[in-house]
Amino acid sequence: MTADGEFLRSAFQAMLKARILENKLSSLYKAGKIVGGVYLGRGQEAISASLGTSLIQGKDCFAPLIRDQAGRTAFGEPLIDCTRTYLGSVEGPMKGRDGNIHRGRPEMGMPAMISHLGAQVPLIAGMLFAKRLKGTLAGCVGATSVGDGATSTGAFHEGLNLAAVEKLPMVVVVANNQFAYSTPNSRQFACADLVERAKGYGIGGFSVDGTDFMACASVVGEAVRLAREGGGPQMIVAHLLRLGGHGEHDDGSYVPEAARSGHYGRDCIEVAMRQLVENGFATADEILAWQDETAEDVQKAVAQAQQEPSPDPYRENWTALSTEFPISTT
Repeated sequence: MTADGEFLRSAFQAMLKARILENKLSSLYKAGKIVGGVYLGRGQEAISASLGTSLIQGKDCFAPLIRDQAGRTAFGEPLIDCTRTYLGSVEGPMKGRDGNIHRGRPEMGMPAMISHLGAQVPLIAGMLFAKRLKGTLAGCVGATSVGDGATSTGAFHEGLNLAAVEKLPMVVVVANNQFAYSTPNSRQFACADLVERAKGYGIGGFSVDGTDFMACASVVGEAVRLAREGGGPQMIVAHLLRLGGHGEHDDGSYVPEAARSGHYGRDCIEVAMRQLVENGFATADEILAWQDETAEDVQKAVAQAQQEPSPDPYRENWTALSTEFPISTT
């Protein structure tokens, strides 16, 4: 499947927004304006944005992980949701109550992120199964993105096995950035490529260069199409390298220089820019205009969130779950 120009332009703009937003978050963190960790998706934007752009807001469900700002943006998350959560605004989707990356909009099909790696695979499987029970599954896709380290967890295996047995329309992107925090692939798995595991589950499997924007758009689009049309679960393994440490607190010194300077150490956004211009999907002037517009939008979102109040511990009831009716215990 070859992605069309509209898809590519939309996905690239999500990548650009994510990069500019996260560069700002990094600056705020280093200035002491953000409490908690900051985990950036530099180097993972191409595969993440391709996934978010392939999904249908209001119909599909998407459980993003810590490096999925591009996917969140493509799926429809507004910039202000991110800045409000990182800056602890009571107006944010989590009301300033939760960690800055644990945000979501369940009503739009995007559950709050779970830090336990691999846990979002059974979560999405459960959401899809619930849709089947309610008779609303037809034409839907559920997707999530995990890292290579998550593929070693029990939740990942159990969730993927359930999805395979039930033939659920699920797409799982494995962003193989070669290190599970600081643990290299050689200490994580013995197979040549994680995509080989797809055969064991009896599901579709794709392997793609995660730094190649157009390849990511094509592969992800095809996987989502197959899942949506009844082909069952699809697993995509994207080979890439995160362009930084595990988080902004980590210098990533354990990553060999050979890896940094190698093929997967290239910047997917720079690759995408060249591909868009060379193939006539955008001009250099358009891209510059998108950068300027996004930088302004990011600054406005940050300024707004900084002016809003944080939760008042003396007034906040810290209710974790709110329901319209009392929960029955019988």
